[in-house]
Amino acid sequence: MAAAPLVLLLKRRRPEVRVLVTTVTDAGNRVANEKLSQVDTVLYFPLDFPGTVKRALEAIRPRLVLLTETELWPNFLRACARQRIPVVLINGRLSHRSFRWYRLVKPFFRKVLQGIELFCMQSELDAERIVALGAPLGKVRVLGNLKFDALASSIDGTGLREEFGLQEDFPLFIAGSTHRGEEETVLHAFSRVKASFPHLVLILAPRHLERLPEVENLLKDRGFPFIRRTQLAGVKGKGQGVASVILLDTMGELQQLYALGGIVFVGGSLVPVGGHNILEPAQYSRTILFGPHMENLAEISELFLARGAAVRIKDREELSLKLLELLGNPNLAMSLGQAAFSLVASHGGAAAKTAALLEAYL
Repeated sequence: MAAAPLVLLLKRRRPEVRVLVTTVTDAGNRVANEKLSQVDTVLYFPLDFPGTVKRALEAIRPRLVLLTETELWPNFLRACARQRIPVVLINGRLSHRSFRWYRLVKPFFRKVLQGIELFCMQSELDAERIVALGAPLGKVRVLGNLKFDALASSIDGTGLREEFGLQEDFPLFIAGSTHRGEEETVLHAFSRVKASFPHLVLILAPRHLERLPEVENLLKDRGFPFIRRTQLAGVKGKGQGVASVILLDTMGELQQLYALGGIVFVGGSLVPVGGHNILEPAQYSRTILFGPHMENLAEISELFLARGAAVRIKDREELSLKLLELLGNPNLAMSLGQAAFSLVASHGGAAAKTAALLEAYL
């Protein structure tokens, strides 16, 4: 999805160019087919075995290969070099965890990087890390994060609230992309806060849908009435009055649900996962909370904190207290959300910069 605005720009500038998108997972394949209508074909990326990638490249014969973020496959890159197919890394990033691991195999990784023509990195920190691992300094550019350009806040929050059966004056708490260990924290805070704000509704969105039965058992053990998002249409009154927790069991819908309003906790941050996308709730001027583990978005998260556009919490007690404070002080919550939106609005342009550099290869 981060690559979507770049694909759109390339298609506008060069409509004759055919664009093929490959994914590694089933979920990614479904999202690509549903959301990227401008591409010509969606396939699975070949398994990274020499014979497999050789046959795939000979069958497709690409003029240019774009790899996103840190999708660096050694055999694939070697095969591209042999067939003289230029490879460009777009929206490149190296998380703290990835950087530490790659440094352990630096001689091998340096050889892998030699097969890449250009490194379009998200931040100065990402650029420094890729150079430290062996990328030639002259081939590295810092262009920003394509995810800023991928945001499009055209969803009608009012219509969504009606669909979810939520009254306009009911406060909402969204916990997005949560991992094991975070749901317990969220539910503890939700229980404490609900005593002061009885109409508060929680939308709980586990990162991995295969964990839904586990999360449902957790809700049952804690005594929370809940309903799955896919069951709302068949329930009279829908979310309101039926359950205080709505469990999101759909793929690719979380981003637009931020238009519903409320306070947002972004998961993968209270456990050592590295954090998830805070730009999506920011585009809707949401009040954003996240935990201490934001290594995957270190530069962006620090920027949000410095601009007063998000709040970092360390544990369930702090989450409870911050929720109480923000729900009791709507002006403070609004100012945080407005700061988040302003930050996102001022950081676009990575897609245009990347497209301009790719012209030389097309």
